[in-house]
Amino acid sequence: MYEELVGKKKKLAVIGLGYVGLPIALEFAKKISVIGFDINKKRVEQIKKGIDPNKEVDETAFKNVDIVFTDDRDVLKEASFFIVAVPTPIDKYNVPDLKPLLGASETIGSILKKGDYVIFESTTYPGCTEEDCLPVLEKKSGLKLGEDFKLGYSPERINPGDKKNTLRTVIKVVSGSDAESLDEIAKTYELVVDAGVHRATSIKVAEASKIIENTQRDMNIALMNELSLIFDHMNINTYEVLEAAGTKWNFLNFRPGLVGGHCIGVDPYYLTHKAAALGYESKVIAASRYINDDMAKYVARKIITHVLRSSNKPKVLVKGVTFKENVSDIRNSKIVDTVRELLAFSIHVDVEDPYAEKEEVFEEYGLHLVKKEAADYDAVIVTVPHQPYLDLDDTYFASITKENAMVADLKGIFKNKIAHRKYWSL
Repeated sequence: MYEELVGKKKKLAVIGLGYVGLPIALEFAKKISVIGFDINKKRVEQIKKGIDPNKEVDETAFKNVDIVFTDDRDVLKEASFFIVAVPTPIDKYNVPDLKPLLGASETIGSILKKGDYVIFESTTYPGCTEEDCLPVLEKKSGLKLGEDFKLGYSPERINPGDKKNTLRTVIKVVSGSDAESLDEIAKTYELVVDAGVHRATSIKVAEASKIIENTQRDMNIALMNELSLIFDHMNINTYEVLEAAGTKWNFLNFRPGLVGGHCIGVDPYYLTHKAAALGYESKVIAASRYINDDMAKYVARKIITHVLRSSNKPKVLVKGVTFKENVSDIRNSKIVDTVRELLAFSIHVDVEDPYAEKEEVFEEYGLHLVKKEAADYDAVIVTVPHQPYLDLDDTYFASITKENAMVADLKGIFKNKIAHRKYWSL
């Protein structure tokens, strides 16, 4: 397979052109023939024009590449090496939603040929590739794994907004259904990963390695959030505590905050779901999820307590609705939970964000982004350290708020910089 891909006798297809799929497709297209597929026709039309809807890929990346973008399943028939990079979300009950993954499996299964390879990158629980996706591939295609086609899993490690740790610079974990597939898959990924690949011993090991990467971060952030709750009762600034503790050589540099997005706030639920299916009830992981999910309401309670004491018609400004700094991604943004809690108390809330798309925010959450800030807020919540926010100062906050207003700085970026308004941080 590898030799035929390099010789452009066969094509590679990427299914799902989001934060993960598009960068992968474009990198491979520098070396081999690629088909980029997505069921979102509007997204495909934008990408065809050299526009990344997520604003992660520069327009220059679309030049001098051998790639065709399409939403036509018939075009996929030309491919022999399929990489699946579709979302793996959770539903409102925090249960894994495999519909995108199984839908992609059905699409590939309907066109799968003898000799083809199917590699999944979407984050999921150990066993999903072989126990959930493989049966769909075999049923739709009428083919058998091993005899007719090969299977693999290579977890994505794309970090939105990070221009340093990219596909090329981060070691790629790869796995295959047998020794031959592992070797072919590894060599194929080595075309685009300068840092090299790590060959996992099985598909399940590769799946598990990915799921614990984000679960580990979730648990460490949960510890910081719980410390923040404790220190708040003691009137101690958490960031000052962490600054002091960080002078020890082996202290881990985690910070409190709202845990949203499509990875850290989602992936642990896949692991606890699978554990429960096997008869084990997670304790530490589940507790971490509870703490982190409740932080948005905790922030809301702090704001509500302050503004209802100081105003009959309170007004709050939320600066930042994306799940992290300097990205346009609003998926699973936890500050939205804070906003909804404030609205439930009839508090007027304005939301602004220099990176988020106003149409997307309204479509996803029913919230309107304001273009112009007012001058009479009772509280301002700064959620993420967007680049345009870093130069804001005490004078700025004083100019848009009442004298007794609170500045809630969730990431501690204005510590010791706010003098004329009440300052609070996690």
